Amino acid sequence: MTEKNSKILLAHGGGGQLSDELIRYYILPRFKNDVLAELADAAKLNLTSSSICFTTDSYVVKPLFFNGGDIGKLAVCGTINDLAVSGAMPAALSLSLIIEEGFEVELLEKILTSIGETARQNDVNIVTGDIKTVEAGAADKIFINTAGIGTRIAGVDLGYDKISVGDKIIISGTIGDHGMTIISQREGIKFQSKLKSDCASIAKPAQELLENSNGVKFMRDPTRGGLAATLNEICRGSNLSIEINEADIPINPTVQAAADMLGFDVLNIANEGKLVAVVSAESAENCLNICKKNELGLQASIIGEVVETRDIPTVEITTKIGGKRIVQMPYGRELPRIC
Repeated sequence: MTEKNSKILLAHGGGGQLSDELIRYYILPRFKNDVLAELADAAKLNLTSSSICFTTDSYVVKPLFFNGGDIGKLAVCGTINDLAVSGAMPAALSLSLIIEEGFEVELLEKILTSIGETARQNDVNIVTGDIKTVEAGAADKIFINTAGIGTRIAGVDLGYDKISVGDKIIISGTIGDHGMTIISQREGIKFQSKLKSDCASIAKPAQELLENSNGVKFMRDPTRGGLAATLNEICRGSNLSIEINEADIPINPTVQAAADMLGFDVLNIANEGKLVAVVSAESAENCLNICKKNELGLQASIIGEVVETRDIPTVEITTKIGGKRIVQMPYGRELPRIC
């Protein structure tokens, strides 16, 4: 790329010489693999299982770079995590970029490098993709879409229909770290201890949990809407209620202080490196120990259990002072553009 083209031009998405230059000099070296190198219209994959999981997600986070990650790392981890909590091992990802005219090529390089490193760390290849450029003002710098395909781990069968009364709820670590990091950085708010996103791949702890216990019935990563949305989705899907204990929910004190100061319920705040597992009562302690053996699960905790539904499926929390309140499904736009 010449000095003249230190910024993205509309022509970089036009399919001509500049597009080819962008792909060959900036993308291929960072995602090097034989499937992508063919630059075919579709990636040819040899998958070893007849049970396939397939997912996609788009990433529009603002700011693009935050403490603990960036939009590139987020785009890879987010899609890997969706596969992982479905009981699948990620096999390959697609990557599509929508880039605003004038976006700094230097920043694009940083994002592409982060995507490549995160993919390699998780033993997954970027095998196909697309680039589009749009006029200045038509987007906000860069948007990313990733799709992922994975093979289901042998013997794993997760689903709402497997959940029953008495099952325990496990969270793999502290909640709210990602959402509060994004909002504090966006608003320029500083705290005594620096907030850091939990942006990470949970494929490894999810795999360890599934391969070392037959008591796992359901998993989900509590992203947008946080723990509150995830637990309410489990209630609706299983038609059962959930009771949790506030004192058992791991929360970074700085995250709690930030949420209190800004008027957010930390239960509603997004996470990008946590999993929620519903496990049988008999396997709960074993599952907790498996989580704690992984670096990402050191602060894992059993936070509640599944109970009978008296009227409608409900999430109820017992507060630290002994009171009880209903945990509602978040309305929607508590924290815009966090992922």
